[in-house]
Amino acid sequence: MQRILRYHFVGMVLLTLCSIVSAGEELRIATYNLNNYLVMDRHVGARWRPSYPKPEGEKAIVRQIIKDVSPDVLVLQEMGPLDFLEELRADLAREGMHFEYAVHMQGADPDRHVAVLSKRAPQSVVKHSDLSFKYIETRELVKRGMLEMTFELGGGERFQLFALHLKSRYTDVKADENSEMRRVREAEACRNRVIERTYESNRSNFLIVGDFNDHPASAPLRRFYRRGNLEIGSLVPAADSRGEEWTYYYDKEARYESVDGFIASPNMMSRIKAGRAQIVDSPGALSGSDHRMVYLDLAEPFSVETAPND
Repeated sequence: MQRILRYHFVGMVLLTLCSIVSAGEELRIATYNLNNYLVMDRHVGARWRPSYPKPEGEKAIVRQIIKDVSPDVLVLQEMGPLDFLEELRADLAREGMHFEYAVHMQGADPDRHVAVLSKRAPQSVVKHSDLSFKYIETRELVKRGMLEMTFELGGGERFQLFALHLKSRYTDVKADENSEMRRVREAEACRNRVIERTYESNRSNFLIVGDFNDHPASAPLRRFYRRGNLEIGSLVPAADSRGEEWTYYYDKEARYESVDGFIASPNMMSRIKAGRAQIVDSPGALSGSDHRMVYLDLAEPFSVETAPND
């Protein structure tokens, strides 16, 4: 009888320890526009360099920020071809930061791509390169496409991550100043596919992540908050250590804007630690990119264990 009680006690202790460890697990997700991690014509210092890669000094700062934050899933914008993603992954590995999984999205834009580095195995990957919309008098594709990945959330649940990078404000179309119309149409095409892949498929755990190239109250962002009576998600509040909310600095106009971040479905919002995201404000961060990294922590649910039978 004493042996049975002792086994029962040991089993309960192990169960409690497992539950404590499981309940404390978190998943950190970050989004980071790398500012042209590719070959292009650019100014380097005071010199004009045609067909020049991102300078090594900028790359080193980018890597340091990634290492400081140590995300489990890292969503990237303005990544070059696949070789550049593998270069970044290899450089990080040499410096002690290992991402086992890398996914590169090839959209209509031949130069700038969305990509993901992950320490956690994705359960599925879908590259939405077919998203199209009517624009002026033609049909166009969402320039960088949309990358969908599904991950385990714990407790037998999963969530979907939709990574995107909407059209910039540059335009050569006179009828569409600042490309706002195009950004709205891209947002609608992405939004409709998100709804199709989530609510219409009885899934409600998802995040829409990336560089939206517009402010939180803009027409493109509003497309992701609601469609008719359907509440899709809401923008996750984000601020740096000083309470400042900007994520992008445009030096030509000395303009600070909030264009990067996360939109969470109602179910996912309750998973976000403190209900907020964090904007990185490391010294010199803007020397690596004109965008600041944004990240959040998902609290994974309690794993339900069953005590061993006596």
